[in-house]
Amino acid sequence: MKSNVTTLRPQAQYRNPELAEFAALRLEAYYRDRVQNTWAGGHIMRGRQPGADALQLCSNDYLALSRHPRILDAMVDSIRRDGNGLLMSGIFVHGACPHTDFEQELADFMQAEAGVLCQSGYAANTGLIQVIAGEGVPVYADMMAHMSLWEGIKCAGARPITVFHNEVEHLERQILRHGPGVVVVDSIYSTTGSLAPLREIVEICEAQGCILVADESDSLGTHGPNGQGLVVELGLADRVHFRTASLAKAFAGRAGFVTCSRRFAEYFKSESNPAIFSSTLLPHDIHGLAATLGVIRQEDWRREQLRENAAYLRHELDALGYNLNGSECQIISLESGTEQNTIVLRDALESRGIFGAIFCAPATPKSRALMRFSVNAGLARKDLERLVAVCREIRDEVGLAAWASTRRKQRIRTAPAVEVRREAVAA
Repeated sequence: MKSNVTTLRPQAQYRNPELAEFAALRLEAYYRDRVQNTWAGGHIMRGRQPGADALQLCSNDYLALSRHPRILDAMVDSIRRDGNGLLMSGIFVHGACPHTDFEQELADFMQAEAGVLCQSGYAANTGLIQVIAGEGVPVYADMMAHMSLWEGIKCAGARPITVFHNEVEHLERQILRHGPGVVVVDSIYSTTGSLAPLREIVEICEAQGCILVADESDSLGTHGPNGQGLVVELGLADRVHFRTASLAKAFAGRAGFVTCSRRFAEYFKSESNPAIFSSTLLPHDIHGLAATLGVIRQEDWRREQLRENAAYLRHELDALGYNLNGSECQIISLESGTEQNTIVLRDALESRGIFGAIFCAPATPKSRALMRFSVNAGLARKDLERLVAVCREIRDEVGLAAWASTRRKQRIRTAPAVEVRREAVAA
């Protein structure tokens, strides 16, 4: 199997100390089992370098805001005026200032009492679970929930309990068996673009006395009135205990956010390890995000264009026989299955100027690696038509008919819904 790999730039030759055996064995296992045996000596993430005419669908900049002049001007003005500000932990930030002003502005936007800015979406999720789920507390996590939520469960010493993807009946059975705890879901799952059945999950949590955490990273800015998120769109803002979000997606910045009560916000800032032991955001980050919020509120055409682009691409790729695994949004994935299949798919796409984002273990199960396309509002129809044409052309080259996801799609048309869901979970 051919595996195209981008050559790394030469590095200076310095010697590191030898690793202890326990670490050296893990390092060698990686190069033996993954690099050599699975990737044929290459690297699944390193294919060709994009050319000037490449179509890049690996960025999470869903609303195409990363070069918006109003946002860039706000950041540049801040850099010139404020420099990098005071480099300190966020625990020391208090009183009226751009940081706390934006926290409240974003909380108001999301129809929340208060909120806390974090260094990243990962820090928001790990820090939140750490401070609400103590040792032994059951945390019910959808099997496709973001890795940062699972990491938060570990940090808390809580008891992880897996729930079949979007299976509300299974969630209820698990809670009845193990007792009240914390339920963690993504409102939109970043691997496949499927939406969580939030209304049903809220009802179960209320009936069983559970706390609900919804990660809105892939719906904040893109869904809901003015981009307020899927929870607001569904009218659930006062029934979901916590919402978290990465602002490195539709907000095209670098930060995370947690919605909560004012009382909890103070507790979080004083107890969450990521909040205490990391430096706060820089002034230009804050001013850029504040400007971005203004754009997101005002330029609704970007959400409309994003919806149109995503709907067109989902329809066309589904018609070509690709199994999109229930995508209902701007995240569209081709599940090639094995990592070897995924390298073949990567090379077929990249040789034709199409660059997506590969998801493989640990982001997916080992047998369900995929190529993810992140659709954005800046794509023209000719770009989408080009992508569809390439996906049509490569079907035989990549062995689409033999993919497990393709066979699963064919069975969905005839098998009962419950049987299909069980088969998908087993896979």
